[in-house]
Amino acid sequence: MNCQLHSLHCNSLQCTIKLKTVPLELKNKGLLRQNPGKNFIFFATRNTHDQSALTSIKSHTGSENLKYFIKPELSLSKAAVIDGKAIAQVIKDEIKTEVSSLIADGKRAPHLSVLLVGNNPASIIYVRNKALAAQYTGISCDILRIPENVSEGEVLKEIEALNRLPEVDGILVQLPLPPNMSERTVCDAVLPGKDVDGFNVLNVGRFCVNQEAFIPATPSGVLEILKRLNINTLGKNAVVCGRSKNVGLPIALHLHASQNKGSTIGDATTTICHRNTPPDQLRHFIKSADILVTATGIPGLVTADMVKDGVVVIDVGITRILDKNGKARLVGDVDFADVSKKASYITPVPGGVGPVTVAMVIKNTLAAYKNELDYGPWNKSVLPSR
Repeated sequence: MNCQLHSLHCNSLQCTIKLKTVPLELKNKGLLRQNPGKNFIFFATRNTHDQSALTSIKSHTGSENLKYFIKPELSLSKAAVIDGKAIAQVIKDEIKTEVSSLIADGKRAPHLSVLLVGNNPASIIYVRNKALAAQYTGISCDILRIPENVSEGEVLKEIEALNRLPEVDGILVQLPLPPNMSERTVCDAVLPGKDVDGFNVLNVGRFCVNQEAFIPATPSGVLEILKRLNINTLGKNAVVCGRSKNVGLPIALHLHASQNKGSTIGDATTTICHRNTPPDQLRHFIKSADILVTATGIPGLVTADMVKDGVVVIDVGITRILDKNGKARLVGDVDFADVSKKASYITPVPGGVGPVTVAMVIKNTLAAYKNELDYGPWNKSVLPSR
């Protein structure tokens, strides 16, 4: 009998799971309690993380799939610290299972092609992580390295060639591009059905009117975190700091959109703050947030006195800074140490949104392989005439 993660809430560490039957022994130990929805809550104390209890429940249910999405070593604060690596691993395992089944049926593996223009150090790391994630799931991946000094036209030719290859399911152009190239022109050159990063203007437009589309990886990673933790946004106040076309804006659009197809994400009252929001108004809006998503790249932008108790904090910002000893480290937009004392959930930086972002690129590649999104006549070359 399998355990399925249903939802997670963490003041003390507790995990709601779906079980058909539960041995009386586990109930008597106080490890399980039935809730009104007839699911069961498995408890593990903050101090011990109760590995013996986890072993016990696995032995009784036969499940090896019970996953914690909370970092136990960081659980001394009030907030449940969301483990993005654990969520990403679950997503990749789901993809791996499906890809293995496809190959066992004699079908080819899905394929992702990545274009990396130039030698941006961060881009090289991001691309490597995506390639490793693809490899883990069984999706084949090739990285096309293009010198920074090539023309935009040469990059468009490479994209055109990939568009025409039926064995290439997903195409990803790693941003940023060199300053001599138009990101809009290059991104729009990728066929919508192969645009696994969701940057083609058709995907952007379909997404804006609540139609099925490939969503950029970072926003879809944020949404996936909320879904996996069963955080319902209906009627909540959501505040998004940052309005970039590839991150902040898509997140805000999805949070406010009408819920559909059983999704629990949407129908929030959403506010977008940006660089021209006056500081007093920024503080006012953030203070009202039930759900706060920040993606500005400004370390320490959000402090504990700006948030209310119980807020869900998704920190997308990532900045490399030097500590007092001159050692480089990555930080987010949020003062993690203090805000985590008031939040109900919070993502760390690193290890929060980043790993899930990578996993969502791979998930989109599988969707592209399966032709899950119908683009009809639009899924043809959109390259400008030359």
